[in-house]
Amino acid sequence: MALSATACGGSDTKETKTETTQDTGDKKDSASSDKKTSASAVRLVSVSDVSKYVTIGEYKGLTLDRSSVTVTDDDVQAEIDYNLEENGTEVNDGTVEEGDSVTINFTGTIDGKEFDGGSAEDYDLVIGEGGMIDGFEDGIIGMKKGETKELDLTFPDDYYEESVAGKPVVFKVTLQKFTRPSELNDEWVAANTEYKTVDEYRAAVKKELEENETKSADYDLYSNAWSEVLANSEVKEYPEEDVDKAVEAYKKLNENYVKEAGMEMSDFLKAQGMSEEDYEEDCQQYAESKVEQNLIVQGIMDAEGLSLDDDDIQTLKDELLSEYGYESFDQLVAYYGEQEVNESLALMRVERFIVDNATVNETSATEADVANEDADPESEDTGVDAAEDTIEDNASEEDSSDTAEESEETASEDDVANEG
Repeated sequence: MALSATACGGSDTKETKTETTQDTGDKKDSASSDKKTSASAVRLVSVSDVSKYVTIGEYKGLTLDRSSVTVTDDDVQAEIDYNLEENGTEVNDGTVEEGDSVTINFTGTIDGKEFDGGSAEDYDLVIGEGGMIDGFEDGIIGMKKGETKELDLTFPDDYYEESVAGKPVVFKVTLQKFTRPSELNDEWVAANTEYKTVDEYRAAVKKELEENETKSADYDLYSNAWSEVLANSEVKEYPEEDVDKAVEAYKKLNENYVKEAGMEMSDFLKAQGMSEEDYEEDCQQYAESKVEQNLIVQGIMDAEGLSLDDDDIQTLKDELLSEYGYESFDQLVAYYGEQEVNESLALMRVERFIVDNATVNETSATEADVANEDADPESEDTGVDAAEDTIEDNASEEDSSDTAEESEETASEDDVANEG
């Protein structure tokens, strides 16, 4: 599908909203015509009449919840502690203490034999955080740089890996290096931040955390708004041309990855545990999901006269640039492709329209409340902005295409001795 040359440009005409009135039918028809005229020249789908292909759920007048997190003094201190750890000083003389960040090599044996996932090199660990089985971190306390030590431990009876649960284990640990968190004082603040005093720095950290929480709450709100509309919409028929193009784009993405990885497609499918039939089905499902989103977004944009070509869209472009760390919009397009970027901008535009026309109830919680909720296996994580998902399709699909060997290596470094 050819994209309009105006996709990256702007218009001097600002978007206007058409209000519902009690005027005559002629005036209503005129308003509808004005909306369609003002709609963006960039289209996400090949069809002109989206209503033939999808029934769009109600998207105006929704009731939504916006849950924001209240930043506490404990949250601020935790962030400061993290920064002190990240900017710690490497210790060459002395021994490991609680709170130090260590880099270790270790090999685990049960009955004198190494076991799967029992070894790792250059493993980073903060002593005292409790991420390892009982006795592991305590055993490192007092070690010197370069020292090797054997730890006689026992896996917990309820350890998540049943094959080693309750068994005695010996870990041979070599301390590669360790750093000690810096001390928080005015001197450290002046040397490592743009502030001069601890109080200034603490206030700045709190402000940044609050801004991040506000942004996160907004993203969740937009994502939930879109999810509700998506759930209440129904595709009647998928435009064949759009599905075929989406399948082709998805396959090309995977083929490029396979080529860059020096693999054959058969190796790729084997690493994913997929047959050729499974792969074709996966491509079809991906394409239909993508086309469904584009049909709904395009339908709402057509109905409401929303555009990607006016001055207001620049705010959304700036958000994408900030989120992905690009200096210019051209760089963003060059990396992700014009179609992907347009889809993201359009979805963001529609999400915000839905929220602007909804009743939003504000709720608040603390980080501790959120952590407790996340710990509940029944809770659901919805903290991903759907618009970001769109532009991240390429990256996420590449990430999911790791080889079996890479996946196994990662597991061996992360699983063993972890508290689970």
